[in-house]
Amino acid sequence: MSQPSPEPITVERGLLLRRFDELLSPERFKDYGPNGLQVEGRAQVGHVVSGVTASRALIEAAIDLRADALFVHHGLFWRGHDGRVTGWLRQRLGLLLAHDISLFAYHLPLDAHPVFGNNAQLGARLGWAADAWFGEQSLGCLAPAAFEDAEALARHVERTVARPVTLVDPGRGAIRRVAWCTGGAQGYFEAAIAAGADAFVTGEISEPQAHYARELGVAYIACGHHASERYGAPAAAGHVAEALGLRHTFVDIPNPG
Repeated sequence: MSQPSPEPITVERGLLLRRFDELLSPERFKDYGPNGLQVEGRAQVGHVVSGVTASRALIEAAIDLRADALFVHHGLFWRGHDGRVTGWLRQRLGLLLAHDISLFAYHLPLDAHPVFGNNAQLGARLGWAADAWFGEQSLGCLAPAAFEDAEALARHVERTVARPVTLVDPGRGAIRRVAWCTGGAQGYFEAAIAAGADAFVTGEISEPQAHYARELGVAYIACGHHASERYGAPAAAGHVAEALGLRHTFVDIPNPG
């Protein structure tokens, strides 16, 4: 006689929120939007889906997977949002509410976590362990490196993130100290230079950075905002889910940006 299937494990939504907050310490950060529970869904959670951004595609994937909660880096609400629930926001929020799915979002706290954060996770994949930090709220990381030149470093980053990168190479030779900060951290470049970096790796590049790289002799590599930040969410959500005995699924929605 076959044994009945065990009941799936669930926890209270409030307990899950406390565990995320304990891990990521959002109270330590001055951020651009609310961290933590952004949309309240069903009271019991058994399956958490993680992803980079709370896009409609990710929400629809969570619905198909019968998720109870979403955990993301980029949530729904940002500084400067005027508060009107129209257009894309209405669509995304409507899907979450209709299917009773909670949304947890952590921005800078997820970037900064020393083990499960975006910077730590990208650094680990690139083979770097930070020994110093720089920039606003000490989000940027520095580590020893050993590359013949900036092109060799760029090839290494390309292999790791599996996409082409943008390289601005001033041709200064060997890379012995590398700085990095995931996402849209192009504004950290000058701080990386001041901290002694030979090269800086981030997600995006804006017009001024190419000039700084050429004039100040520090290589600049932009590997894509999404590509640089697709490791923190599954690492953090997976860690908490495993500790609580919950199901966890990471869904990577392709994004060229």
